Amino acid sequence: MGYETRFRHEQKYEVDYGQYLCIRQRLRAICESDPHAGSDGTYLIRSVYFDNMDDKALCEKISGKSRREKFRIRYYNDDLDYITLEKKQKINDLCKKVECPLTKDEMCDILSGDTAFMRDHPAGLVKELYSAMTTQLLAPKVLVSYRREPYIYGPGNVRVTFDFGIKTTVFSKNFIGDIHEVSATDNARQMIMEVKYDDFLPEIIACIVNDGNIRQQSFSKYEACRRYG
Repeated sequence: MGYETRFRHEQKYEVDYGQYLCIRQRLRAICESDPHAGSDGTYLIRSVYFDNMDDKALCEKISGKSRREKFRIRYYNDDLDYITLEKKQKINDLCKKVECPLTKDEMCDILSGDTAFMRDHPAGLVKELYSAMTTQLLAPKVLVSYRREPYIYGPGNVRVTFDFGIKTTVFSKNFIGDIHEVSATDNARQMIMEVKYDDFLPEIIACIVNDGNIRQQSFSKYEACRRYG
């Protein structure tokens, strides 16, 4: 699962199911699987994204602003024993993610608007979110859910992931427990391939991910999940 403490390159591609099978087969020959993945090689990600009343984060993404950031609370495989608060920063195709742990009670308090505890929290990131919630009126907007199939390649610290089954709770504010979701994409088999690396992308990985008729493109799961409202 992991997180970035420095800016890393991030490339995104939309691939069809046939392209996914071909690329996956070649990646499996040289890459390691993520140790957090289940027996099927995937895990479930749920992220609660924050935005203000003017949808600042959404508008900046739609307009293509080169520098932007957003807050989210993330947990995996519906396991509420491991929850993180994250801030993702992006500058063109460079991204960085900083995070800190949250307890289930802290997450529930934040989502319900009971934020007083955040002001004196020992984690600076929690205090930063508290400041944004009080001064910018940042609030939880939507839960974004999807399954991820990850592959790791040591040289270049490369991570190639396939995300699919993207769902949204745009019509519901239940972010944990009894979750009501709808598909956020028109094609249920739509795959988003993400390639992240440090200073260089090894040629062997570049040849695999760029093989065939696929194009690098900008894709935001948050934007896709907000298109209904």
